[in-house]
Amino acid sequence: MDILAHTLWANAAARGANAIASKKEKRNFNINPAWTAFFGVAPDFFAFTAPFIIAIYQVIFLGSSFGGFSDHHREIAGFDIASYLYQFSHSLVIFVLVFILVWVISKRPRYELLGWLLHIFIDIPSHMLAFYATPFLFPISDYRFPYGIHWSNQWYMIVNYTLLLVVWGKIFLNKYSKKNLEIK
Repeated sequence: MDILAHTLWANAAARGANAIASKKEKRNFNINPAWTAFFGVAPDFFAFTAPFIIAIYQVIFLGSSFGGFSDHHREIAGFDIASYLYQFSHSLVIFVLVFILVWVISKRPRYELLGWLLHIFIDIPSHMLAFYATPFLFPISDYRFPYGIHWSNQWYMIVNYTLLLVVWGKIFLNKYSKKNLEIK
């Protein structure tokens, strides 16, 4: 899925979790939506930032052209690095280990990290085997979901952003109606 959609879904999920917790009167439960959104895109930033910096450097200082994701351009831009990093940042196994480690260090669960988990779950069905299929069982297994639909598919994008409009419309309506109740 694209970075904007990952950001919006993770942020909305945090807001939804906070709303559910407030209805159950769990005052000490609060997930920071901004940090959850950050961790919702962190797996892609981790995997693709270095290759894009390399590509930009090569275009600016070496006169290379950057024409997309062909095998030739992937080699030039260092996208082999992205493939290597991608398996770590998109692994449920790595996520669980990091989540537990952070929990132990901070002495409480950091629920904002669940944005990362949501990212992986969204990517499993929205990536095809031919292009960055999600290695969610790395390093235990090389299995990747074989029936993914590429997230840039037109109908997938329409459905995804329509659902995001509905979810964020509800978030804004709830926020607006709460403000009106407070004013009266």
